[in-house]
Formats: sequence, C-alpha cells, structure tokens
Amino acid sequence: MNRKMDMATAGLWVDGFVIVVYFVGITALGLYMGRREKSLNDFALGGRRMPWWAVMASIIAAETSAATFLGVPGEGYTNKSFAYVQLVLGLIAGRFVVGYVFLQPYYAYKVYTVYDYLGVRFGPWSKGYISALFLFMRTLASGTRLFIPSLVMVLAYRIFVSGGQVQFSEQAVTTVGPYLIAIIALTIVTCVYTAMGGIKAVIWTDVIQACLMFSGALIAIFTLLHHVGGLGEVIRVVPQLTTHEGYFLYGLESSAVADWKESHHLTAMSLWDYGKLVLASDYTLFSALIGTTIGNMAAFGTDQDMVQRMLTAETHQKARRSLVTAAFMDLPIASAFVFIGILLFVYYQKDPTYQPQATADVFGSYIVNVMPVGIRGLVLTGIFATAMGSFSAALNALATSATNDWYIRWVRGRSQAHYVLVARGFTVLFAVLMIVIAGGFAYAKITNPDLRIIPVVLGIAGFILGPMLGVFLLGMFTTRRGSDAGNMLAIPAGLLATVVVGQLHITILNTVAPLLGIQRTFQQPVWIPEVSFTWWAMIGALVVFGVGVLFRTPDQVREAAARHADEAQMGGDVPLALRESPVVEGGRIPR
Repeated sequence: MNRKMDMATAGLWVDGFVIVVYFVGITALGLYMGRREKSLNDFALGGRRMPWWAVMASIIAAETSAATFLGVPGEGYTNKSFAYVQLVLGLIAGRFVVGYVFLQPYYAYKVYTVYDYLGVRFGPWSKGYISALFLFMRTLASGTRLFIPSLVMVLAYRIFVSGGQVQFSEQAVTTVGPYLIAIIALTIVTCVYTAMGGIKAVIWTDVIQACLMFSGALIAIFTLLHHVGGLGEVIRVVPQLTTHEGYFLYGLESSAVADWKESHHLTAMSLWDYGKLVLASDYTLFSALIGTTIGNMAAFGTDQDMVQRMLTAETHQKARRSLVTAAFMDLPIASAFVFIGILLFVYYQKDPTYQPQATADVFGSYIVNVMPVGIRGLVLTGIFATAMGSFSAALNALATSATNDWYIRWVRGRSQAHYVLVARGFTVLFAVLMIVIAGGFAYAKITNPDLRIIPVVLGIAGFILGPMLGVFLLGMFTTRRGSDAGNMLAIPAGLLATVVVGQLHITILNTVAPLLGIQRTFQQPVWIPEVSFTWWAMIGALVVFGVGVLFRTPDQVREAAARHADEAQMGGDVPLALRESPVVEGGRIPR
C-alpha cells in the first residue's frame, strides 16, 4: 500500500516538473523574443515584421482559450454530437469578409488600433466610444476566461496534496480563496513577459502554446480511445454518430419542433413560430451560416484583441493569409475538442467513478484522475498554454488601446520610451482588473455549479461586439453615410437591443430585487422572442447600421480622411494621434 502511494506521489512530481519547465521556458522565451522594445510601434505592432505563419499561430492561440479546452468538450458531452462544429462554417465565412474588406483600410491608414480607423472615418467621439466599449468588454470577457484554468489548477493541487486519486466529491471547493491563488499565480507569469516583451513576446510564445494546445487535445483523444475500447465502442454507445444528427442540427428537427410546441402550448406551427424556434436554438445551420458569420466579422474585424496580431504582418495580403488559414485550422481543432466531449460521455458510461456533477468539470476530472503520469502533465500544460495565449493577447491589446486611443490623445510631446512605459503600466493595471473579475466569476461558479462556460464567455462579447460591428460596417460599406453625432445615437440603440434580446436586464433585475427587498420574479414580455447568444451580434449590428445610416458624413470629415491616407503613406509608422501633433517632424517622433 505504501509502495503504491509512493509511486503515485512520484508520478505527481513528474507531472509537476513538466508544468514547471513549461512556465519557466515560456517566460524566458517571451522575455527574450520581446527584448529591446524602444517604441510603441515595436511594443504594439512588432515593427510590422512578423511572419504570416507566426501570426496565424498567434490567432489560433488567442481564440482558443481555456474556455475552449474545457468548455467545448462540455458541449460535445451534453449534445453527444458534432453539431457545435458547424459554427466553424460561419467562422470561415466571416473571416473571408474581414480579410477582403476590413484589413486593407487598416493598413492604408497605418492604424495602431482599429479604432483609429473610426476616428478618421467619423471623428473622435466614435473612436472614443467604441474604444471604451472594447476596453470594458475585453476586460470583462478575458477576466471571466481567466477563472477557467484555475478549476484544473486547484483540482490538481488537491490531488497532489492527497498523494493520489480522490473522488470528485472530495475535491469540491466551496470558497473562492484557492481559485484566487491559482488565478493570481497564472496572471503574474503571463503579465511579466507580456509587459516586458510586448506583441513580439505574445506572438512567439503563442506559436509554442498553439502547438502544445493541439498536441494536448490529440493526446487526450488517443488516451480516451484506449480507455473506452476503441472507435467501435464509441459508435455503439453514441449511435447518432452514424447519422446526420451527429453532425448537423438544422433547428427544424422533429424532436425540437415537438418540444417547442409542447413548451409553448401550440397545436400547429406557423412560419413565425418556426422563425422563433430558429432564433432560440444555439447550434443550427442557420446560426452557423448567418449568426456566426456576423459574429466572427465582429470578433476579427473590430475587436483589437484579435486584430492587433494581424496588424503585425508586413502587408494586408499577408495578414489576410494568416487570418483565413487560421480559420480553416479551426475546423479540425473544434472537431477534436468536441470529440473529446463525446469520448468522455462514453467513458463515464463505462466507469462513472470520477464523473463530476457539473458538465464543465468532465474533462478536468478525467485529466487529473485518470490520465497516465507524464501525459497528464503534458495535457495540463496544454490547458495552461491556451489560457496564457489568449490572456497575454488580451493584455497587450488592452494596453495598446488604452495608450494609443486615450493616453496619447491627451498627453503628447513625450518620448517613445515614455509611451512604452505607459503601455507596460496599463498591462499591469488590466491584469489586476482581470484578477478581480475572475474572482467574481469563481464565486458565481461555486454558487451555481451548473453554469455553462461557453455561453457565458461568448455572451459577454455578444452584447457589445455587435453594436461595435455596426459602426465599422457603416464606415466600410458606405462613403457618405454616418457621423459622430449619428453614432452617438446608433450605438446606445444597438446596445439596448442586445440587452433586451439577451435578457440581460431581466437577469440584473432578478439579481438586484432580493437585495432591495422586492419579492417577485421578473420575466421577459411574451411578445419579445427568445434569442440565442449566437444571434446577438447580428441584431446589435443591424440596429446600429440602421440608425447610423440615416446621418450624412460631413464633407470636412471625408476630406480629412483623404489627407490622413496621404500622410500615412508619407509619414512612416507614427500613431495617428501624434501625426496631428506639432512635435512630429518628417514623420519622426523625438525619443
């Protein structure tokens, strides 16, 4: 018995060694690759000299967060199909639009953030408003994601302390403290190399992290197939994998229609009822080809977190190649993680010993309790790699936006070294804010263990990215429509629309009401249809575009935009805010 415990403890030390080597190695690589950051152009854009394949890997690492690593298997586990993967179809279509429509203007004006473009196209109020929305949205969404790897860190630590495998019921943590410690530890490591190395550190560490992430997923698949008895056993337990229902959900399946009719007390379905069913369904072919396409246009065309790494490529053609290639790579990546969830369902049917109550924990429990020594360490490293890849990218994008869109606007005439120091300070500030948000989400997850990860993470962005996209669509697809004044009305209208269809106001009211002594439950009016999070971005974008197009672009704004384009080609890579400053001479900024 003692010998068995000693072997288990030795195995845990092996796993711990693998993880420590990763943390030390990735930090050293980040600091080395990002050394000698002398200007904001180096810190934010890597001098626009990054190879397209490295940018592609960075895009994959940034979009594949720990929410993907642990949350997407939960979707496969719940649905027992590849239906989630069909959303990638919209992802590919959306990125084609971004690659062929959005990127060229960004390079023409040599923007540091995509919100520079709005400042040129409409004016400073549009730029400031959308930039502020990005800072709020990205801090909140990335802070929520930051909590997710702490689930596995805490679980692994408790198993290490116990000296071996333990029942999942014994691993339950009812306080925020352990999660907060894990969150802080992960944040410190990531913040150090991001603050010191800038975007070059982010991209080159992302290359390694993307490889580790996908390798970890493949290792998990082979391990699970071994434990369940092969692919034949998977098909026996999940027979729908041999039919179209295992891969596509159209939103009009007979079972879905029957459930909808029963829940809404209908005897027959009208065309309007079918439309409401499609809007209310998460994963359908309609949401994949329409809702997700527009959602990905918003994410990769207007979210500085995603766009910034594309701006580090030498030309917009190379940036487009990185973006589109990454989109096609997402198909096998999403399939792999969903397949892991299906395999987990089969495994827990055969052996429920470590089956957790919460769906979000099914992969984490398998990793720390069942996987062999060494392999477990590699897969845990993959989780931390995905978390750090998306987190470092968000920190750098937030720091760049805060410095370029706000600080430089009000504090001009300083040296490049000063602006780099400010960007590093903002990196630390946003890291602290994300720790607070991740701690809050940890509390929410403890009080509500069934909280689904993917809808929360995507929903946060969905409330805001849609209205942001509406402004960009107005600028990209029209030449004389839209203005600062019009956008000040259009953006709040779009935000209000997403809040209403997403029922955020109902959630807030039901949360605040008990605190105010109000003993009632608020519900959405029946005349407002139920709308899945996959459609929120489209609704917000359409509302903003519809309101904003009613206003005409002033002639002086269009003339100023033409001058900015000429200055961008002649003045070098100087931030737009400083091109207007008298301290800029010949396109150079005093150091």
